[in-house]
Amino acid sequence: MTALDRWREELAGWAIPPDILAKAPEPPWGFPVAMFQAQADAVDSPSRRRAAEALVDAGVVLDVGCGGGSAAMALVPPARLVIGVDSAPDMLAAFAEAAESKGIAHEEHEGEWPAVSEAVPVADVVVCHHVFYNVADLPPFVAALSAHARRRVVVEMTATHPLTALAPLWRHFHGIDRPDGPTAALAEQVLHEHGIEPRVESWTRPARDVPREVYVSMNRRRLCLPVDAEPEVDRLMGDTASAGRDVVTMWWDT
Repeated sequence: MTALDRWREELAGWAIPPDILAKAPEPPWGFPVAMFQAQADAVDSPSRRRAAEALVDAGVVLDVGCGGGSAAMALVPPARLVIGVDSAPDMLAAFAEAAESKGIAHEEHEGEWPAVSEAVPVADVVVCHHVFYNVADLPPFVAALSAHARRRVVVEMTATHPLTALAPLWRHFHGIDRPDGPTAALAEQVLHEHGIEPRVESWTRPARDVPREVYVSMNRRRLCLPVDAEPEVDRLMGDTASAGRDVVTMWWDT
């Protein structure tokens, strides 16, 4: 079995059982905008440093899966133009608002990557934070990232699938076990299989500055539970919302 086969198989293991999904009071997917809101002041990180060192003054940044723009806005300055791609209109609106607040030129493209890639301009640096675990077919996704970067691609992802922390809650509420993969290490193997030799740095990201109730609501939806389950979700979550996360930055030059 290739690394890509394993990646696809392990991601498929996260499918919600149909009987549980049928009872969900609202769609369990998606993220609150607050989770990926751009910070007023750029937060330094290995991902930011690896992108900034390849970004010349007045350069252009393309943020794929941009959310509210936290990855791209951390590069203003030196960026003179930020381009956001996301499938969620509310995320793109937050991206545009963040760019306006910084007085930076911006453009937004709605749709799934790489389906919309032909309509998106090439940039000096392409950043892609916390998207890989949503992509079963990594090779064409990554090829489009590389094709849009004049200098460098920078990917950030958690070391393990971000929903693994919810495994005890799935057992508690639904009596089922969830997968423990895939991992960033497996994603790196997929890249190697397809001719990309990324440099890799592991680090710990501090907890996001997001109210706990945002995490509780999101996790309750992930678990396909009604609103009145939130106190129990909150209790069982423990300190996961306030804990740091092990993160991996991968980058390669084009």
